[in-house]
Amino acid sequence: MINGGNPMRTKVILGCDHRGKEAFDLIANYLRSRVNYMLVCANDELMAISVDYPDVAGIVAREVSAQRADYGILICGTGIGMCVVANKYSGVRAAPCHNEVAAELSRAHNDANVLCLSGDMLGERSTLAIVDKWLNTSFNGGRHQLRLDKIRNIEQRNARPKIDSAINLEKKQNYNRLVTVF
Repeated sequence: MINGGNPMRTKVILGCDHRGKEAFDLIANYLRSRVNYMLVCANDELMAISVDYPDVAGIVAREVSAQRADYGILICGTGIGMCVVANKYSGVRAAPCHNEVAAELSRAHNDANVLCLSGDMLGERSTLAIVDKWLNTSFNGGRHQLRLDKIRNIEQRNARPKIDSAINLEKKQNYNRLVTVF
């Protein structure tokens, strides 16, 4: 459970782009009907005709990375785009799962904390079965923990220093043009 969270309820943050909206609604209704889950919807207010998946994936991944949510579930056309973005965040282990076996193994072996689903390729029954399997599978630890430790070491070694959010523009005398300096 997240720090300071209710130990009886798992906090799940859910997000989608426009191609995952039907699956989003299905999963949201499913989780709301379960007393052991607290659902946060990342993009209810963002939904329009079109939503860019990197924006939504960033919201969900930041919450999981900061441990303000136990798990994230992301849905786009294939689940792959969301997965790519989510895995850019420290501590996030996102997995695209297209069946229950992948869902189970992503949790048991990889301790995945973000589930990425296809809004285009899965039916309602498959979607809910995958979500249920993923949320109800525990991490096995043991030899798998050693591998996660190696992943964390890689992540730490490759961590970039924080880039100041302000972008400074300066005029380079030699080239007489503006360049962006981070």
